Amino acid sequence: MNSRERIALAMRLQQPDRVPVMCQLALGHYFLNTGFKPHEIWFSSVAFADALVTLQRRYRFDGILVNIPGRPPDVLDEVERIETTPDGERLIWRNGEITFCPWDDNPYHMTPDEQPPPRADFATIAPDRLEVLDELTGYTWGVYHIPRLAGKAIRGPLTDIPAYFLRTLDLVRQKAGEDVSVHGEVFSPFTHFVELFGYENALLGLLANPGKTHAILDRLTEACVTWAVAQAKHGVDAVLISSAFAGAPFLSRSMYEELVLPYERRVADTVKALGVPIYTHTCGRIGDRLDLLVATGTGGIDTMDPPPLGNTELAAAKALVGSRVFLKGNMDSIVLLRAKTREQVIAHAEDRIRTGMPGGGYILSTACSVAPRVEPWKLELLVPLAEEIGRY
Repeated sequence: MNSRERIALAMRLQQPDRVPVMCQLALGHYFLNTGFKPHEIWFSSVAFADALVTLQRRYRFDGILVNIPGRPPDVLDEVERIETTPDGERLIWRNGEITFCPWDDNPYHMTPDEQPPPRADFATIAPDRLEVLDELTGYTWGVYHIPRLAGKAIRGPLTDIPAYFLRTLDLVRQKAGEDVSVHGEVFSPFTHFVELFGYENALLGLLANPGKTHAILDRLTEACVTWAVAQAKHGVDAVLISSAFAGAPFLSRSMYEELVLPYERRVADTVKALGVPIYTHTCGRIGDRLDLLVATGTGGIDTMDPPPLGNTELAAAKALVGSRVFLKGNMDSIVLLRAKTREQVIAHAEDRIRTGMPGGGYILSTACSVAPRVEPWKLELLVPLAEEIGRY
């Protein structure tokens, strides 16, 4: 059985030959462990695809998550110069804007005077005129992960997907081959909302004007659906909804039910109608809303942070929703980072395998992304362990 088949069976709540293994890696982990410079991975579809496949092969993961869109092939032509500092790379664009790429963390973009890019104003934005998003550097940066550059603006972000967005997916499939499960990712509508206004202003806005909030979320769902459908039709093996702000204490259970559930359900229903599996990545304390995640129509729940980072116990999740959705994750990312010995890593992973594997429908993974400075030898232990004790 190959990796693609193995993941597919697990996502259908069936038993493959063994427990699949598929961790999401922080971008900083690719920066530190593939030989590419941070700006190359961040701004080049070719470099990012190479990095994804390089570490998938090294760790023998059964799947690859392509979690940022492809880049315009000539985007780096707009860089005037690159300054190397002890902390990272500083890209100065021809329009004066700046991107700082730490050696071990996600890059961030700044205006020429080194201030955060502008965000939308909740008080003045009109839900039926969201084409103005094209004028917001911050939103474009947050959702599309590239800065706005002269002559290279992405027009119509709610309905149009540039062809180059799919380039990384094509390269990964070409390099990894047909035996590896390749997944795409979209931001949830609520994540779009938070990125649009900035975290504090988004929360203040939704409390001050719930009606307007829902009108905006309704429109932003179109962006999520458009990108999800494009990937589903392009042949990904699954679509992941990244719903990072849907856990407690950021949102209460009732707020999740009101602001997240109905909009993610639209995304899930659309993707499933195309015959493609969809699952949800949600950080934080979600133990009180596993049933609500299932109500979105998702086919699987990813991360499941265990205590103390979250409050989800794998055994409890398995008993509550394991017959309805597949489960992925629950390894404590901090435990993995702090582990000093082979025995510590194996003991932690073994506990998750033995808890999650009965009956099928479990994929071994860290709860959230593998931290940048987790030593590669730790991840190299996971597949051999699954082969040893995770066979059905």
